Formats: sequence, C-alpha cells, structure tokens
Amino acid sequence: MRIRRRKGGVTAVTILGSRILVAYDGSDLGRKALHTAARIAGQDPGIELHIVHVLEPMTIPAYSAGIVDLWERRRENAELMVSEAKELLQPTANPVTTHVMNGTPGECIVRAARELTCDLIVMGSRGLTGIKELFLGSVSHYVAQRAHCPVLIVK
Repeated sequence: MRIRRRKGGVTAVTILGSRILVAYDGSDLGRKALHTAARIAGQDPGIELHIVHVLEPMTIPAYSAGIVDLWERRRENAELMVSEAKELLQPTANPVTTHVMNGTPGECIVRAARELTCDLIVMGSRGLTGIKELFLGSVSHYVAQRAHCPVLIVK
C-alpha cells in the first residue's frame, strides 16, 4: 500500500487487492470515513467496500420488560443506518456490502477485517480526551493497535 499525503488530507492511496472495511456509526466522522473510503475505492471498481456497524451490548437487566422489543428496535435502526450508508455510496461503481455485528466495537471491527480479509480499515476518530481516554481508551486506538492491516483514522 502506498499513501500520498498533502496538507489537509490524503491525496491518493494505492491498494493491491482489495477490500476496504469502513467502521460506520452514523456520526459526522463516520460519514467522513465513508466518503474517504469511497474516494480511495474509486481508483478501481474492483475494490470491495464493507460497511460495518456494531451494536454494543445493552446494560439493561435481562429481566426488564420489553427488552426483546428494545433489542429488535436497535437492530432495525442499525440495519437502516447501514442501508442509508450504502445509499450514500450509490455513485460509486464498487461493490458494497453491509454488516451489523453484536459486541464490543473494537473487537468486532478487528475480527470483521480479519474474517473478510480486508486490506484497509477506514474509521473516524472518537475524540475522547483526558480522563475518559485514559480509562476507556478509544475504538480507533484499539483497532489501530490490533488490526492485521493498515488503519486510516479520519478526523
């Protein structure tokens, strides 16, 4: 992989392969990561884009009333979110696949990239600062430390 940079962003990324995983959470940075991945993939219509959204475990007691309905609503919202992300990529000629996973975001993103044999992960930075980052860390930091492939963090 070769990356050319200029002040203000990446100008070109050359990938041999290729599958790009985009970690997508519906945020502004998630959309920015999506568009960045689309620009990179636009170099070759054979590059596959995989949009991954992760549903984190709920911290509601299992015996709570309506827990199944709440989980189903979250799942439906996640499916809608990745469908909308796929629509944002309609102008691209690249194949796009969506994935909704359950679990811890960092772990799921790393696992999906490995299982899908991705050559690049593109994701937004989380922007945690100070004490929160010290104790919680960030998803992008976790992924950058553990992924088998390069990670492009968009901010």
